[in-house]
Amino acid sequence: MPDDVSEVAAASADSAPAIADRTPAFEGLRDRQLARLGVPDAMLSEVRALRDDAELDAMQARLPVEAYEALFLYLAGESYEQLVLDRETSAEPVDAEDFAKALNRPDSQARFVVVDDEMELETMLNAPLERWRVFLHPSQRRLAERNWNGPVRVLGGAGTGKTVVAMHRARWLARNAPGDGRTLFTTFTRNLAADIENNLKTICSPEEMARIEVANLDRWVVRFLRGRRYESRIVYGRDRDSWELALDQRPSDLDYASAFYRDEWERVVLPNGVTTEAEYRRVSRVGRGTRLHRAARVKVWPVFEEYRAQLAERGLKEVDDAYRDAAALLSQDRTGVDYATVLVDEAQDMGAQAYRLIRAIVPPGPDDLFVVGDGHQRIYGRNRVVLGRCGIEIRGRARKLRLNYRTTRQTWSWATGLLAGCSIDDLDGGTDDNSGIKSLTLGPTPQVRLLETRDEQTSALVDWLKALRDRGEGLRSACVVARTMKERNALATDLRNHDLPVFVLEPDRLDDREKEGVRLATMHRVKGLEFDRVAIASVNNGLVPLRHAVFSRGDEAGRVAAETEERVLVYVAATRAKKELLVFSHGEPSPFLTGL
Repeated sequence: MPDDVSEVAAASADSAPAIADRTPAFEGLRDRQLARLGVPDAMLSEVRALRDDAELDAMQARLPVEAYEALFLYLAGESYEQLVLDRETSAEPVDAEDFAKALNRPDSQARFVVVDDEMELETMLNAPLERWRVFLHPSQRRLAERNWNGPVRVLGGAGTGKTVVAMHRARWLARNAPGDGRTLFTTFTRNLAADIENNLKTICSPEEMARIEVANLDRWVVRFLRGRRYESRIVYGRDRDSWELALDQRPSDLDYASAFYRDEWERVVLPNGVTTEAEYRRVSRVGRGTRLHRAARVKVWPVFEEYRAQLAERGLKEVDDAYRDAAALLSQDRTGVDYATVLVDEAQDMGAQAYRLIRAIVPPGPDDLFVVGDGHQRIYGRNRVVLGRCGIEIRGRARKLRLNYRTTRQTWSWATGLLAGCSIDDLDGGTDDNSGIKSLTLGPTPQVRLLETRDEQTSALVDWLKALRDRGEGLRSACVVARTMKERNALATDLRNHDLPVFVLEPDRLDDREKEGVRLATMHRVKGLEFDRVAIASVNNGLVPLRHAVFSRGDEAGRVAAETEERVLVYVAATRAKKELLVFSHGEPSPFLTGL
């Protein structure tokens, strides 16, 4: 590892300006302050000479772990005062004879865990990798295990442990929350909710689990509305027949394509809860590329009014409208809804109506909402959300995780390069970027292989997988990712034809770690998972980005947003890799690969 670190640092230094032209990175700290952050006296002058994080990385192997992490976090923007507080809170005096107390300290738990007996040791050694994601770094622990006086938002790039922090938050609340108040742990997809519930059971007692309900939001809404004898059936996406009839109401003197009306419905009407023409005349359309003055809005509105009327005739309701109705019902009657806290994972995948409902589910107060997410992983086409406009005030309680535990530094650099120049939001009206996030592990540079034919791609994948198997690695630790289900299925057939075992991850099917075989998944399905080795296949022009997803948008602003979503999908797939990332294309490569 020291040699690898030195090589990375040397490469960075070669492209940097001359040292004489740069200010020392820790010029603002005195020697005694550096010592309080864990820097040994013998290394003070060496640390003082550092100019940037690349030079700090070159010292990583020789610095104490706590010193390196504190110095990195300082460069990333953490205050000296907070770093000292974290260090000294975890560095309380320890009785040398009291091993149990020593090992229970946060800084000890950041390094290792002690098992109590041989059976527990055997269970852990044989457990799948997911079971190991249960320990907290001190910087994570201070977010999860404390009282907050209102809603909290935690951002963090892929691999920074957001879900783990949220799970430990749920356990802490189950142990420490007063009274009988329960915690609702919700997220966007069913698969992720099931994964979270399974992982919670590995760290929580049955008594603690009894105080935690895990459900994706749509499932919770369906159950709640059924209990209120709600008559409409929820549909996900537009009902085609109703929509076609609604489009008959388009004004003849406005030359807008049908894609414009679809985007207007999905990006203006639904997320803003617009139900009347008067509301539509006033609603903000920021982010829409096509201007629409008030007189034109009056002419356009009948399309949306007719669509809702057609849905009503069929007993249907789109999900955002169902969220709005559920929130209204809660404002009238909270019977049976006794949650003290709502935890939200993958927060970026939920829209404004979902957050207004979440705000209605739990009354405002201490420890009421804990929201974790990352706008860099928004893959479901949702509008940007401003939590403050949904009644969720996070001022003073916005935090960010900066240590990446999963993705190697080389893979992280490649993946974040995909999003260079893309505008990413922070879920509350500001912007977010991945600068200041540090991967703590090193690995090989991602391989990008531009091949001529599909057969060449298949041969390369087969050779790679057979080499893994020959080295004794189980294929279940590898995943081949594709943009669409059709392409995923074609890849599965290609691999099966070469006698390789395949396990396809379907949208409604959890991964069974007991089953052998390389995993096959779409870019959407692989979200929330991790594998030692990942190959993203068929990164071809027209498929990545998916041509229809981009060019079906009604205006240029929509197409830019769609291309960003396509880049995010590749970023998500790449950051599933813990040790190795390969990227394959055949024929004409995706424009996303240019320059990476």
